[in-house]
Amino acid sequence: MSNWKLVNKTFLYDGSFDGLLTLVFNCYVDKTLPQKIYKKSEYTPNFLDTAIYIETDYEKSKRIFNGVQKNICQEALYNSYNAFLSNEKDKEINILKYLCDGFDIGPKINNMITVAYVYKVINMRKRALAECHKLKGLLRFNEVSENLYYASIHPDNNIIEPLGHHFIRRMPNMNFIIHDKNRDICFLYNTKTYKIVDNENISIPSHIQFSESEKNYQELWKMFFKTIAIKERTNPRCQMQFMPKKYWQDLVELD
Repeated sequence: MSNWKLVNKTFLYDGSFDGLLTLVFNCYVDKTLPQKIYKKSEYTPNFLDTAIYIETDYEKSKRIFNGVQKNICQEALYNSYNAFLSNEKDKEINILKYLCDGFDIGPKINNMITVAYVYKVINMRKRALAECHKLKGLLRFNEVSENLYYASIHPDNNIIEPLGHHFIRRMPNMNFIIHDKNRDICFLYNTKTYKIVDNENISIPSHIQFSESEKNYQELWKMFFKTIAIKERTNPRCQMQFMPKKYWQDLVELD
């Protein structure tokens, strides 16, 4: 990206993937790169930065989305979106460089792992998807009323959407809520459509009341978990490798 101009500006966006793709569009057209990129809600103004807010433009976002598929490859879009779910602080600037360079290089961009921002994008994608894969097995749904199930999670990365889609495929006829307590957002599914909302638009009580049948099943599950354990072969380190301790607060059997 030697022919690109580095400008001493900080770009702000609304925190959405469409917002980031809008920013990619503007930068690619102008052939400019900002010093930093922040979500507007997380930015603290200071006298050293020249901050510019880039408003989300869905038409520009769509053009970049389609352009990545057509001119780079589907894998680049896959990498970018899942890297965007990461909790890394510098994810936006790396995704921006990755996509803008990808438009000039094409599919070969994914082979250039010695380039710092390519490596970081691929690594962020791997970390986010690895956590998502782990939570597919660790997430515990609890019945709160007839045919309504609730699960709380505390993930490092913002993986609630791919996690929700996984359980839509697994349980298409069940109404459920997945609550990301670290970000206070919920994935809602009603057997027809899904929606992701924050806690300002839905009231989730701090202490969920489970149905009586759910309480009985939880007791049975705890009893089963303790019964099958072999005391002499207890290996906490191995257990934490497969079920990291940071997730234990959401596991019924370790409550």
